[in-house]
Amino acid sequence: MSDIILQTEDLTKEFRGFVAVQGVNLSVRRHSIHALIGPNGAGKTTCFNLLTKFLIPTRGRITYDGRDITSMKPAEVARLGLIRSFQISAVFPHLTVLENVRVALQRERGASFDFWRSETVLDRYNRRAEELLEDVGLTDYATLQAGQLPYGRKRALEIATTLAMDPQMMLLDEPTAGMTHEDVDRIVALIRRVSKGRTVLLVEHNLKVVEGLCDVITVLTRGQVLAEGDYASVSRNPEVQAAYLGTDPASVGVPEGASHG
Repeated sequence: MSDIILQTEDLTKEFRGFVAVQGVNLSVRRHSIHALIGPNGAGKTTCFNLLTKFLIPTRGRITYDGRDITSMKPAEVARLGLIRSFQISAVFPHLTVLENVRVALQRERGASFDFWRSETVLDRYNRRAEELLEDVGLTDYATLQAGQLPYGRKRALEIATTLAMDPQMMLLDEPTAGMTHEDVDRIVALIRRVSKGRTVLLVEHNLKVVEGLCDVITVLTRGQVLAEGDYASVSRNPEVQAAYLGTDPASVGVPEGASHG
């Protein structure tokens, strides 16, 4: 079994002459936490959408777990165990927290989702749903409508529904966007906990968020890979400092003494 679970070669996406992603070569190691970071407009989300097949590349190749998925559809790669979350909150607001997870667990039924069936039909999913809620710290919120959850807890619910689909690899799009410092710390700890035995690729804009969490950080700027490595090497890279971090450590949440990064 290869140590590399997800790989791109010359991944490129053009929109009517505008090159959003250009020649990206990315290798994600199995059972690692890998971050794709960069300032707004760097091409992170476009790259993410290419990897999860919501966009078709202009050129290039994507392989997942040894299989060429370049031409596959989103549902096809999801069935292979490559499951993503979205930057915008995606829960059923009028269902309870438990019911949201239970809907995700119905993946095993294929195309049959029993919104209209007697609740007893779906009771067999309750135990696993409760286990997942415990994993993400939402046990006390199980009977609350999802729309009433605080924002940070709502993102935790999204991670629970992603886990319900039994992913081999999780792709998380801006999992801490718009959060308070307390919620950021909680989600970072949650990602670290649920990554056991899985591969995680996350899109992030703040280098401070991935400090101590990610094994590898790939920095994008203007659709191209600028640098790659662990936090220490990336944060001290002069090109990263000039193009992304700037000269004020406080402005990007990076500790003093970290060479402006």
